[in-house]
Amino acid sequence: MVQAANSQPLRRPLRRRLTMLAVVLAVAALVWFWRPLSAQAGAAAAYGARIGCSCRFVAGRSLDQCRDDFMPGMGLVVLSDDEEDKSVTARVFPIASETARWRKGQGCTFIPTR
Repeated sequence: MVQAANSQPLRRPLRRRLTMLAVVLAVAALVWFWRPLSAQAGAAAAYGARIGCSCRFVAGRSLDQCRDDFMPGMGLVVLSDDEEDKSVTARVFPIASETARWRKGQGCTFIPTR
């Protein structure tokens, strides 16, 4: 019984160390994979904005229907539209955001973000 009482305090520091190790490994993985993740998120946002704009302002469908046109794996892309500006913004929060605007004679073109 004495050992059980003494082993309890030893488990807490071990748990803390394991938790800290897991956090450090997660941050290291995020830093290591940031460029590929950022590039894929940017491509997904651009694709979503272009497809969403064409679907919404060329085909006249709702944004909910436009999601049906997405390729598999685009579940993190969130669409929003601006009826007055005739634009659709696609976001992969918090990594990337792109906006495409419909213009007569030009179709849907990207709005520069920088």
